[in-house]
Amino acid sequence: MVSPPRVLVSACLLGQRVRYDDRLLPAYPLLQQWWEQGLACALCPEVAGGLPVPRAPAEILGGDGAAVWRGELPLWDNQGRDVAAAFRAGAEQALRLVTQHGIRLAVLKARSPSCGHRQTYDGRFNGTLVSGEGVTAAALRMAGVQVFCEDELDQVAAVLARHA
Repeated sequence: MVSPPRVLVSACLLGQRVRYDDRLLPAYPLLQQWWEQGLACALCPEVAGGLPVPRAPAEILGGDGAAVWRGELPLWDNQGRDVAAAFRAGAEQALRLVTQHGIRLAVLKARSPSCGHRQTYDGRFNGTLVSGEGVTAAALRMAGVQVFCEDELDQVAAVLARHA
């Protein structure tokens, strides 16, 4: 019997070709194991929100994904387009999965304007990081989901082990 998903995972961390630059990341073995065991479900919020692969890079001015989620701040790509609506739509898809499966943990791509949970790029497209979170990370956090990045898999494994 397959367990219900317990962890929402950024699809790019499972080796799916969904990144803005069409670059394929190597899959993380532990995430792949959870995927194969049915403990994880994958989502790329940007693709789920209707953005193509590849797409123009986007950044949040000041790293305030919560303000974008609330509709208070635009989210610009480097072509000058406000793509906030697509980012919010992707976050809504993530929340649907969380509700549907009772998910309380997420492993999201660090520094992403959707998924970053400690830092994002500052919105000036010059490579500068600021403290802040992406739109989906903010929406999940506000919904009570514990958000981690790919560098914190040991912490996620510990939480899963405690609740096995």
